[in-house]
Amino acid sequence: MKKYTFLFLLMMMAVLACKQKTNTTSNKKIAIVVSTLNNPWFVFLAETAQKKAQQLGYQADIFDSQNNTALESDHFENIIVAGFDAILFNSTDANGSVANVLKAKTAGIPVFCMDREINSVDAATSQILSDSYAGAVSIGTYFTQQLHKKGTYVEILGIVGDNNTWARSKGFHSVVDQYPNLKMVAQQSADFDRNKALEVMESILQAHPTIDAIFCGNDGMAMGAYQALVSAGKEKNVKVFGFDGAEDVITSIGEKKVTATGMQFPKVMAETAAIFADEYIKGKRDFPQKIPVAVELVTEKNIDHYIAYGKK
Repeated sequence: MKKYTFLFLLMMMAVLACKQKTNTTSNKKIAIVVSTLNNPWFVFLAETAQKKAQQLGYQADIFDSQNNTALESDHFENIIVAGFDAILFNSTDANGSVANVLKAKTAGIPVFCMDREINSVDAATSQILSDSYAGAVSIGTYFTQQLHKKGTYVEILGIVGDNNTWARSKGFHSVVDQYPNLKMVAQQSADFDRNKALEVMESILQAHPTIDAIFCGNDGMAMGAYQALVSAGKEKNVKVFGFDGAEDVITSIGEKKVTATGMQFPKVMAETAAIFADEYIKGKRDFPQKIPVAVELVTEKNIDHYIAYGKK
């Protein structure tokens, strides 16, 4: 009888422990605010963050800012009023988003940035960011090799208010500009948008019909640029370089349509942000201000080691 009583007590203690553990997170909420869900890469980032937060025991809701800082501001106000406990954040604008993060901080809600940086050293609790500059240096090096250090090219920039746009452009040019026989004939923004890149590239091709390559600040724009080349019958003569590691570009590299991309790791960034939020909610306060996540060059030579958004 004593044996069964002892076992029963052990079982009850285990149940109570599990209940207490669940209660610490089951009534807690984490908001995931992303710049846009009109890009599969950001959909993957948001859904990965949501899944990890849910695995950790939280209610996790996704908010789409649609690349609009005003809408992002509305999201933050609603999140604060609704009493969320943490925000996993992918900003619309490096400068414009700072005020939103500061509102959350004032309300006592920690913000963990994913992929996109904000221009503040103390607004966010931590920023987990791709090393876009170093990744673009690798692309620039491969770019010069593929073009044999000569030729004409176009650069399609992302959103001008996003630090990733300029980190990638500067990293790329830190290499390419060393070769005077590589000449950029056009540089234009397409806001990281595939359809805009298609339109921009169609216009550029009318003015510069004999280019040798295109460097795009993300893979969505790379696919839009490639589509423009196909429409003009020039896809076999122009090399396309992207940045992200999105599914359609990984497939296109394997099919020898796109030349290379920079593989970011959104799973690492999203899961790290969710884990940090969990640790904050449970009492931790010491977090690194910035965590760089390496970007890897993906080409036809090593494509077998990669899948969309990461390694096999």
